[in-house]
Amino acid sequence: MRSSRVIGFVIASMLASSATIGFSSQASAAVRLPLPPPSQADGDFANWLTAFHKKAMQAGISQYTFDRALRWVSPDPKIINADRNQPEFSRPVWAYLDSAVSETRVKNGLQKLTDHRSLLKKLENAYGVDKEVLVAIWGLETGYGAFTGGNYVTRALATLAFEGRRRKFAEEQLIAALKILQNGDTTPDKMQGSWAGAMGHTQFIPTTYQVHAVDFNKDGRRDIWDTIDDALGSAGNYLKASGWDYKARWGYEVTLERGFDYAQASSAVRKPLMQWIELGVERIDNKAFDRRALDQEMRLLMPAGARGPAFLVGSNFKTVLAYNNSTSYSLAVNILADRLRGRPGVLAQWPRSDKQMGRSQREEMQRLLTNLGFDTQGVDGIIGGNTRKALRRFQKSRHIPADGYPSYKMLERLRAD
Repeated sequence: MRSSRVIGFVIASMLASSATIGFSSQASAAVRLPLPPPSQADGDFANWLTAFHKKAMQAGISQYTFDRALRWVSPDPKIINADRNQPEFSRPVWAYLDSAVSETRVKNGLQKLTDHRSLLKKLENAYGVDKEVLVAIWGLETGYGAFTGGNYVTRALATLAFEGRRRKFAEEQLIAALKILQNGDTTPDKMQGSWAGAMGHTQFIPTTYQVHAVDFNKDGRRDIWDTIDDALGSAGNYLKASGWDYKARWGYEVTLERGFDYAQASSAVRKPLMQWIELGVERIDNKAFDRRALDQEMRLLMPAGARGPAFLVGSNFKTVLAYNNSTSYSLAVNILADRLRGRPGVLAQWPRSDKQMGRSQREEMQRLLTNLGFDTQGVDGIIGGNTRKALRRFQKSRHIPADGYPSYKMLERLRAD
């Protein structure tokens, strides 16, 4: 409660200079409440909010909009905890996929394809994005609209901006959210979403909403919160703008020859499909590759290292990364879409017996790699592309198969070094 009263004091102080800022009498009347001065414990957040207020005013946000959205805001510790434990980065890929592509989600997705057959056909024609992919994103993001998030977006983004791990990004999103409110697209109480500020059935962050949200049902509002037509239409528009190719396949699960050079499994290594075939890569289901795709550039993805499944992935896999920059997420969307098409899921076995690392151990791996000269570009406990690249360089230097997989055994090897 103390933080809320403090922020009220900060904004009341801002409003005291209304003659120079310029805002409506409605806003002024709304904040004339007796508020105590901030305590020392609240000072850091109050200071951040004061500085952000200036940025918001420079961005064209009215004092009334700012006050309506942020007057009683206070940091939410649950938001910070969620940011530090994102399932796409903190859980083993097979555990993430078990949940993301569950039999229940497949069953419900098939039902949505039937329920919205007419709408999905119109969306395919309008944006050239497969209906199964749109439904898969809808399923992963909100369980087909069952849960669109219970966090007030402005509070979540203010918390992330104050916490500071990605302050520039969070402040940019918060200003965009304020512009959405100022434009009248929704109201602060309806602008609810995820801990990261993603909104609606298909979880658009505010800047994505500004650029790509559409009024597909032509009712005069871009309503991704309550209108399925607008939500799925917006997702289709976003994927189209990000480069979705209706004629291309996202990828294939494959097998590799014994002695394969795992250093080829890097985001920096892309080859036409024909060249991968010449290296002995084959489809795991023993079917032939699509001859129309032989010139398509693809990369080799081994999300669980040499002991797990392998995939050749193309441009559509990358396009889904624009939606959420996580290989686990793009795998989940595309595999779920395949299941909705009647194709099988992952056929190879995951190394489920591998001992998993906790956050402190992932941070230790990043510190050890950096100290050994293989910079991970920060220590945050999130195993992303930079950490995998650093690990792959370490493995090559020690003549270990360079699969870039951050296993517990690899942590023990780093400790030994």
